Amino acid sequence: MTRTIVIGGGVAGLATAALLAHEGHDVRLLERGDRVGGRAGTVERDGFRFDTGPSWYLMPRVFDHFFELLSTSTAEQLDLVTLDPGYQVFSEPVAGEAVEPLTIPYGADAVAETFERIEPGAGAALRTHLASATHATAMAESHFLYNPFTDLRSLAGAEVLRSAPQLATLLGTKLDRFVGRRFTDPVLRQVLGYPAVFLGTDPSRAPAMYHLMSALDLDEGVQYPMGGFWGLVQRIAVLAEEAGVEIITGAEVTGIRTAPTGRRRGHSHTARGVEWIDREGTRHADDADLVVSAADLHHTETALLPDAARSYPEVWWQRRQSGPGAVLVLLGVEGELPELGHHSLFFTRDWDANFAAIFGDETHIPDPASLYVCKPSATDPDVAPAGHENLFVLIPVPADTALGHGGADGAGDAAIERAADAGIDQIAAWAGIPDLRERIVVRQTIGPADFADDYHSWSGGMLGPSHILSQSAMFRAQNASKKVDGLYYAGATTAPGVGVPMCLISAELVLKRLRGDGSGGPTAPRGAAKASTR
Repeated sequence: MTRTIVIGGGVAGLATAALLAHEGHDVRLLERGDRVGGRAGTVERDGFRFDTGPSWYLMPRVFDHFFELLSTSTAEQLDLVTLDPGYQVFSEPVAGEAVEPLTIPYGADAVAETFERIEPGAGAALRTHLASATHATAMAESHFLYNPFTDLRSLAGAEVLRSAPQLATLLGTKLDRFVGRRFTDPVLRQVLGYPAVFLGTDPSRAPAMYHLMSALDLDEGVQYPMGGFWGLVQRIAVLAEEAGVEIITGAEVTGIRTAPTGRRRGHSHTARGVEWIDREGTRHADDADLVVSAADLHHTETALLPDAARSYPEVWWQRRQSGPGAVLVLLGVEGELPELGHHSLFFTRDWDANFAAIFGDETHIPDPASLYVCKPSATDPDVAPAGHENLFVLIPVPADTALGHGGADGAGDAAIERAADAGIDQIAAWAGIPDLRERIVVRQTIGPADFADDYHSWSGGMLGPSHILSQSAMFRAQNASKKVDGLYYAGATTAPGVGVPMCLISAELVLKRLRGDGSGGPTAPRGAAKASTR
């Protein structure tokens, strides 16, 4: 059996470990935290359970395919609820007067009718936009997202060649300009441009190819896995353990052991294992045939490898752009909040200033900020005590550890708590909840310095490198070391990118490389024992 060590127990690490164990590897997973999940974590306080990471369940086909590779199914592993409406949009008040929120219903026809009511002709324009987005999604899933880019023939198929002119336009045009050609209403433009933030950038920097995201929430709809994403993490962890993975928490990997090879297959080194420290402080040196790092790629390359074995040294990172940081505000609120749905977006009028504050030359926390609020208690009764609501507030900020740490009940660093206070007051004013602050019974904040401390996150970013064109697809750091034979990468900081679906695909890309599969689409499942159900 191939002895494989996986570094990091986030979604990508768990998924990679499960797939490789299913393939017959002897897998040990080392997670530095007290729990698995990584950024898809959880905080429990006073009867509330907060997800501390992803909360939008999109790209269901990716989840379906991943579970199929483990000889199970999404239906067996998750209890999904379709949200209707999908979400609502609160706009910045005009002259102090609140603006009626825009509700995005479930289903493309209903969304088109909503767009048409706001802007005559926008309904038909949306159908054209979604048709293009659906085609782009199909192309991405068939030829790019699952592509290890080890065989250029995977990009020379008839479908790719036929679509080359359209792809060139989508890659050469920015998302904001692409949307602006069809829509004039500023709020509709924001609805079609905000997915860029999920990709770690803004609509003026993201290629229009990423309009495919609109097909995911406006056409396919938004779902919620009961138990939240922490429940999803737990299911993947169970599948990994049932496949034979040994999961060790409290295990801090301090180095990847390598040995010179004399340019074996183009590599100057080969992976020999890892060194790590357990929760009692005991040092270990584990041998391995393969090492997969699902830790932050910057940390892996600049802290776990010797200089001569680094494919992406510090100088490489200095030329890269991080996605945003975040101030996360976890709130337990007494009483109901009917003003908020499961997902709510709060958009400022001056987007250019908002994004310049995050990504520009002179960065600072935006004020007011475009922010996101999740109220999972609208759907899931188990995340809050009876008679209370659970709120997760995400405020995008610069990826800057100097902004500081969060803390419990206002005990975080000053900049983080000021941003949290401003966000709470903004939600109260824009959504018409004047007593929101007085009803808060639990408050926990998380800042960029926490991301750096807890996940070794590059620059304290919440996502990883942003999805500008030069950091997307084949231009993104790929899933195998260029210098160390037997060292692979998975997770949001490598290909194909950020988000839970991308982390699942990154795990499969490791599997494809080990199989010698250079095809562009999802790999076909092959014989393995039946995984257990819930």
